[in-house]
Amino acid sequence: MQLEIRPDPAEVGRARRWARSRLAGSGIQADEPLAETLILLVSELVTNAVVHTGRPAVLRLSLPHAVTEEITVRLEVADRSGRAPVPRCADDDATGGRGLALVDGLADRWGWSVESTGKRIWCELDRCSKSPEVTAGCGGGAVACGGGASVEGLAYEAV
Repeated sequence: MQLEIRPDPAEVGRARRWARSRLAGSGIQADEPLAETLILLVSELVTNAVVHTGRPAVLRLSLPHAVTEEITVRLEVADRSGRAPVPRCADDDATGGRGLALVDGLADRWGWSVESTGKRIWCELDRCSKSPEVTAGCGGGAVACGGGASVEGLAYEAV
């Protein structure tokens, strides 16, 4: 499922509402950590596309057909900017520049790839089983399963 995004900051709120409505139909509860994290990541990646590229984008969300104890949700934002992503370091007083740090810290995997008309940024979130053996393997903290970033190409922050 996908949503066309106009290059307008108001689209970020529309993207969050759209993602929440898709989650509601998937069986993933709105108050579970997976859903809350996914909405935050939608907000960050759509904001990057809208603010930093000034071009239309497409938000894609891949949800499982059946919700089980262990599932993976994939979020993608494709934009029409050919500019390579560049990481930024925000100082304590900065009001921006932390989007990719959030993606890196919250997603189980993320990366980006060049497309014929621009680039695609993606991230995946895993819902772990609650059994002790799996929780230990998942990190058991604020970061969901895995906790590392798998970046294809360079690190990303659209500027």
